[in-house]
Amino acid sequence: MTETKTLRCAVVGVGRMGQHHARIYSQMDDIEFVGVVDQSEERRNDIVEEWGGKAFATVEELIDAGVDAVTIATPTIYHLEVAEPLLERGIGCLIEKPLAPTAEVANAIADAAETGSAVLQVGHVVRYDPVMRAVASIENLKPRFIEMVRISPMTFRSTDVGVVLDMMIHDLDLLTMLTGKEPTDIHANAVSVMGEAEDMCNARLEFNGCTANVTASRLGLKTERKLRIISEDSYVSADFVNKSVTMVRKIANEEQLLDLRTRLAAGEDLSSIDYVDLVEVEEPVVGDEDALTLQAKDFLHSVRTGEKPYIDAEAGSMAIRTAERIMEQATASGARML
Repeated sequence: MTETKTLRCAVVGVGRMGQHHARIYSQMDDIEFVGVVDQSEERRNDIVEEWGGKAFATVEELIDAGVDAVTIATPTIYHLEVAEPLLERGIGCLIEKPLAPTAEVANAIADAAETGSAVLQVGHVVRYDPVMRAVASIENLKPRFIEMVRISPMTFRSTDVGVVLDMMIHDLDLLTMLTGKEPTDIHANAVSVMGEAEDMCNARLEFNGCTANVTASRLGLKTERKLRIISEDSYVSADFVNKSVTMVRKIANEEQLLDLRTRLAAGEDLSSIDYVDLVEVEEPVVGDEDALTLQAKDFLHSVRTGEKPYIDAEAGSMAIRTAERIMEQATASGARML
């Protein structure tokens, strides 16, 4: 398959997220938007009326029509049922996060992709967010402490899973990206308010040389998305709502720092020293790219070239395994979890 080949693309599940995937495919060059599958006849007809293509009642009908790449945006519990016949036929799939409700099911989806030699990408779209791209562009960032906060008002969507798999899973994937590994130790607790599943969770994760504190809640009065990273020579603060990144980097040399430590140890009053003179404050440029569009382009590049997806099945599975450990620890602490 060549980079210029027109790909036949479709979406399975056109609810809150799937409708945006349909819109993006219908507007992309070198893409033929085949249509959508959804259990609601009214919803699938509404989408094709707006964005073109054909409305299909089943995945098998879609396969018979001929398709190269599919986004799966159904509720998580249906991911395996939908993805398996597509992947086993070699059809590339971009599966919305989380990849699966459990690590065991995630493995089954990965096995289907291997059977069909199909591209499988997981839709952890926050990696493509311009704010996260600005953070990722910072060189020599070696985190020692990471704090992540993801808070929203209750929307009563994605109620098939708790807040860990619904919201925190984004940040667990970012931890995978930032540290390149899974945590060695986890402490967690959670609170359920609206139903059986947890609506708020806090977890402290220990990596070799790095500690992360992650909070997710769908009980907030306003939306908050923040990331803070502390390393030995820099501090990064990112606000995804305000689309800003601030980096404070140490510029004082070792001789200056040794002098300050010696004077502090001697009890000297250093209140006249301006801390700002010891650091450099930068604001990396945050672009205005659409994260979902960037994700779709990346996915389709992998479909065309066969290259490993940026967020592959193993990355998606790592996030789920970590989520399961968090839920186990929260349950052990007395929390009620779904």
